Amino acid sequence: MKIKCIIIDDEPLAAEVIENYLKEFSNVEYVGSFNNPLEALELIESGEIEAVFIDINMPKMNGLEFIRSIEAKPSFIITTAYREYAVESYDLDVLDYLVKPIPFNRFLKSINKLSLKFNADRSMENAHDSAGKSFIFLKVDKKLVRIKYDDIHFIESLKDYIKVFTSEGDFLAHKSLTSITEELPKSKFLRIHRSFTVSLDKIDALEGNSVLLKGKRIPIGRKYVNHAKDVILNA
Repeated sequence: MKIKCIIIDDEPLAAEVIENYLKEFSNVEYVGSFNNPLEALELIESGEIEAVFIDINMPKMNGLEFIRSIEAKPSFIITTAYREYAVESYDLDVLDYLVKPIPFNRFLKSINKLSLKFNADRSMENAHDSAGKSFIFLKVDKKLVRIKYDDIHFIESLKDYIKVFTSEGDFLAHKSLTSITEELPKSKFLRIHRSFTVSLDKIDALEGNSVLLKGKRIPIGRKYVNHAKDVILNA
């Protein structure tokens, strides 16, 4: 599986240099470039992207502010002309800090770091999936309710809450869709929209940009569609 990467940089020439570097690596897939972080937000939140090469000084939102603001955490690699943000960026657990102009041999070290982390994360996910856990505890009405993975049909985001639709009924909890999706096994669940995560086993049909699931039609978000269809068709 290739490491899916995007670039967020308002300097076209700087973005082009990184894009050309990325295309030198067979284990990396360059997905696209964005002029500012807000344009890339939905794609990052989809969970499709493993790595983000991001500048710091940009219009609308500073790169470091953006990293702080999001729940979804792909690997962030800072690409900037300024050295003075290095300490602050590492406090945000960024994977690497590259100073422009970026020589190829220094960029190579970042890709090696990224590959090691990607492979380690995949190994941990596989170990988690094979560990035999079959349920999650969810705080509902001041008590912890045990919900089996196999009973979950889909989960809907309702602003600060989520609604979990199951074979045993529906459960409302004060939790974000991002956080619960990260807790669920990736082999069984997939986020297909900024408001929906679904159980892959419960999907009855794929029709256009939506899935049919236990009598419900659930849309697939535009930024999620390619990744979602690929996972669903190969599940």
